[in-house]
Amino acid sequence: MLPMLRAVGSRLLHSTMLLSVCALCALQANASDWITDYANYVKKEALKHNVPGYAFVYYEQGKVPKVFVYGKTHKNGAPITEHTVFRLASVSKTFTGLLAAKMVEQERLHWETPITTLLPDIPFSAEGMDDLQLQHIVGQSSGFMRNAYDNLIEADYSLERVLTALGKLDPICAPGDCYTYQNALFGAIEYYLSNQNTSYHSELHTQLFSPLGMSTASTGRASLQGSESWARPHIAITRDRWREGKVENNYYRFAPAAGINASITDMTIYLQALLGEFPTVISSDMIDAVTTPRVKTVRERNRRGWRGFLKDAHYGLGWRIYDVDGHRINYHGGWVKGYRADVAFAPDFKTGYVMLTNAETNMINTTTAEFWKRYFEQVEDN
Repeated sequence: MLPMLRAVGSRLLHSTMLLSVCALCALQANASDWITDYANYVKKEALKHNVPGYAFVYYEQGKVPKVFVYGKTHKNGAPITEHTVFRLASVSKTFTGLLAAKMVEQERLHWETPITTLLPDIPFSAEGMDDLQLQHIVGQSSGFMRNAYDNLIEADYSLERVLTALGKLDPICAPGDCYTYQNALFGAIEYYLSNQNTSYHSELHTQLFSPLGMSTASTGRASLQGSESWARPHIAITRDRWREGKVENNYYRFAPAAGINASITDMTIYLQALLGEFPTVISSDMIDAVTTPRVKTVRERNRRGWRGFLKDAHYGLGWRIYDVDGHRINYHGGWVKGYRADVAFAPDFKTGYVMLTNAETNMINTTTAEFWKRYFEQVEDN
């Protein structure tokens, strides 16, 4: 009788172990399947809107990055690969925030550095502008009306001429008091660095790109077009039709605002650095500094794709800080003629996401929001 009971017990134990293993396999399969389902969803959206190409990456610390590419660099062009270089547009501001934080750590700059130091020969004479500082420029709280003199950038005015025009502009609030998104004012950083016998391009490569191993990242039109594989810009004709356009140089002249190029491989490394994997290059103090909320951005809550689950939004220093149904992500998007880009990471979950496209498609508004919806749903389910 006893041997029979032992045999039955052994079979029960073996069956329980098999069930446990199968349950674990199912959980692992579900964890993997959600990103495959998401990738299929993105591809369907791209086909629906005739998007010429994209690359995106999902990275969770400790796991192999999952990179997905689609389409071609241009009509009859080569397939997009993980090394194809895109324009980052205003995602460049996230690098500018970190570069400034690096220079603050090195005591080469201070967040309180005044506009008179940054632009000693370009007066900012309007009331309250004596208080304008580096932190207000990078933190989008200068007080000038939104997107002040972007039209002059797009009309190919020189850096000095645009900054001179800004210096005569009356603000709508005092520096630090309200959120007023800018591009032109970021040119003050380029101007300052050139007066210090260096450049934004040089500092980025020395301080960030080179030590991180971002080998295809660059600034400027010539660097983009000199890349072994680069995605051509596509301009909307109608909602779902595109034509190949020319790479325009205007925003490249304001590189701290929108002048960086990178591949999805470069951006995967960037996510790893943002999640603390290269602390000698990008320290935790730097990340904390740029992702600390500073000014509230009320309109963000009504963004297409995000409406309903984006509970709160602020701007830090080159980064947006979102409350997504109680979960924090640090985010920034970018848009220049022919390109869109998004970067985001959830520090509490050690997870990040980047998407790059070679068309100025609104698809990215919903695909990025959908990624974070699905990601947090599967986290909560597991």
